Amino acid sequence: MLNQRVSEIFGDTSWTFALLLVGAALVAYIIVRFAAVPLIYRAISRTPSQWDDLIVKRGVFKLTAFLAPAIILYVGAAYYPELLGLGRRIILAFIFLILTLMLGRLLTAAMDIYQLYPVSAERPIKGYVQLGKLLVYLLGAIIIVSILVDRSPWGILGGLGAITAVLLLVFRDTILSLIASIQLVSNDLVRKGDWIEMQQFGVDGEVVDMALHSVKVRNWDNTYVSIPTYKIMENSFKNWRGMSDSGGRRIKRSLLIDQASVKFCNEQMMERFKTFKRLESYLSSKQKELSEANSNLDENEIAALPINRRALTNLGTFRAYCEAYIKESECFREDMTLMVRQRAPSAEGLPLEIYAFTNDTNWVRYEGIQSDLIDHLLSVLPFFELRVFQNPTGADFNIGFGPRPNKLKNINSDLNT
Repeated sequence: MLNQRVSEIFGDTSWTFALLLVGAALVAYIIVRFAAVPLIYRAISRTPSQWDDLIVKRGVFKLTAFLAPAIILYVGAAYYPELLGLGRRIILAFIFLILTLMLGRLLTAAMDIYQLYPVSAERPIKGYVQLGKLLVYLLGAIIIVSILVDRSPWGILGGLGAITAVLLLVFRDTILSLIASIQLVSNDLVRKGDWIEMQQFGVDGEVVDMALHSVKVRNWDNTYVSIPTYKIMENSFKNWRGMSDSGGRRIKRSLLIDQASVKFCNEQMMERFKTFKRLESYLSSKQKELSEANSNLDENEIAALPINRRALTNLGTFRAYCEAYIKESECFREDMTLMVRQRAPSAEGLPLEIYAFTNDTNWVRYEGIQSDLIDHLLSVLPFFELRVFQNPTGADFNIGFGPRPNKLKNINSDLNT
């Protein structure tokens, strides 16, 4: 009946009805795009919440400007005989395309809203959102194709079963990355902002983004490395988050001592050591301990030899000085491991290792604390009559052998005589 009514109004001039239909769609687009959408934007801008601003930022409402005229064309095409077939299906497919894009943008806006909360740094959902968008676009594509070919979506899905092997091959990295992403998030292995290190991929920096397919890392030299998510699970990596959370960063440096400079302390050295305030408590307790240990020895020349008695060494005293200096400093954590120990001697000297934790994990300040410590200890070594081991340089040979003689001058003098 309605078709007959349309024919009575427009007669056989179907072009007139088509122009009116297109005009109505154009008017709907203008009203929605330049009137309704700006009105919605103004209303949202006055609200105190941020989640609606993020929806606007992702352009969800802008797509409604295309949706309104498409619906008018689809409804009007029912009364246009020439559009009852493929033309109307194209319009319906376009509507589903807009709806699919809107849903994808809504998922992105939902991720932005989630990132407003502190929990987003510990439990990122970007990989899940990307997977959701992939499924939305895949289902949308199936529905659009089914509309265009005028078949049921279930029939198209059934046909995909025949090419499952091909799909698994195409989406292999996506499937592996999805599983790896779930493991990373559920086990809390990596977070955004973590410092990770993977030598096999040249990675040593901060995680700046975690997506479905890859993890983006900014190295300390400001270069970026993108690692497939599943590669992180397949290979070992070092995460420095524990160091940051503990509030202490380890110093593990060794001073290579020349073993030939190690000796017992004589009276002159002991008198000099007593002037070091950091050694007062150590020397007083140590001298009392040594006096008690040596009290049973006879007073003779043999018993007086250091080899027959317990005595202090310059290296042991220096080690005590290092511990006292570190404990006195406010830059180190006393509640964490702090020790100065000897390692196994080698051809490069006797390693005296400093093992302590600073109370500042900032890289620049940590390096400054470490450098100040080593500078000071190297500077006080001569007061303990100790030497640092190092391979000889040209300057060392000049000192050892003196100035080189001028052989040419000696030869000329011999010829003149």
